[in-house]
Amino acid sequence: MSSNAAQFTGEIPKNYDQGLGPVIFDPYADDIAARAKAFKPKNVLELAAGTGRVTRVLRSALPASTPIVATDLNDAMLEVSRPLFRQGENISFEVVDAMSIPKDEGSYDLLLAQFGVMFMPDKREHYREALRVLEPGGTYLFNAWDSWEGNPWAGLGHNTVETFFPGEAPGFYKVPFHYHDPDEIKKDLKAAGFENIKIERIARDGKITSWDTFAHAIVFGNPLADEIRGLGAGVAPEDVRDAVKEKLNEAYGDAPTTIALAAYVVTAQKPGGKKKSFLAKLFGG
Repeated sequence: MSSNAAQFTGEIPKNYDQGLGPVIFDPYADDIAARAKAFKPKNVLELAAGTGRVTRVLRSALPASTPIVATDLNDAMLEVSRPLFRQGENISFEVVDAMSIPKDEGSYDLLLAQFGVMFMPDKREHYREALRVLEPGGTYLFNAWDSWEGNPWAGLGHNTVETFFPGEAPGFYKVPFHYHDPDEIKKDLKAAGFENIKIERIARDGKITSWDTFAHAIVFGNPLADEIRGLGAGVAPEDVRDAVKEKLNEAYGDAPTTIALAAYVVTAQKPGGKKKSFLAKLFGG
């Protein structure tokens, strides 16, 4: 995964979970968990599980007999997730680089990733690895953010950061929102060997209860604050946070309020297996 993705450590997981989780991740957790349930999987491998926002909903949605392995590149993220589960729930946690999954070929019938593929440095290589660990007829279910146009709060945040660093702004917010062309996604999946690909755009509203909390997470809930410090320009991340808060408040009004969210939900199938004809009819080629 990208170097940016590898830096979700320290205080970042807590800020990410508390400030971004309820606003931008929870609105999609129920959707992707319901889709996973519809496949009636025998076992599930979750990639880029982060702080467990989807993992908890997924565990509750699936039968208790269905094992889930929740993975992330950063153990610090999984440390936030682990306390969400009771002893004896059929779930395990592993630190895994999704570019090189340490699982045998054909180990799972469902792979799931919420907002993780955008961070993969080589999308097709990642898809080939996902294809490898799926059993014939197995499904990769994931979502990816639409562009800044569909998520204007993110573009506003980046543009505000840019005012502090003309010509050399930290680029973190370009990463999660760069992989938003359905044709490109489908082309990459087909090149890796997937079939029966379906891509659907889903719009949601993110509920803002506090601009303080959300703006803090925009800067301190990911590697952006470290990028700001690393530029050595004498700009404090706290000043950037305050400016982001002001711009968001100007654009959306006082909290409580909502922000627009948009993402693409993708399903793709590994060739072969008993599910092939059913999924082919359901999703098309």
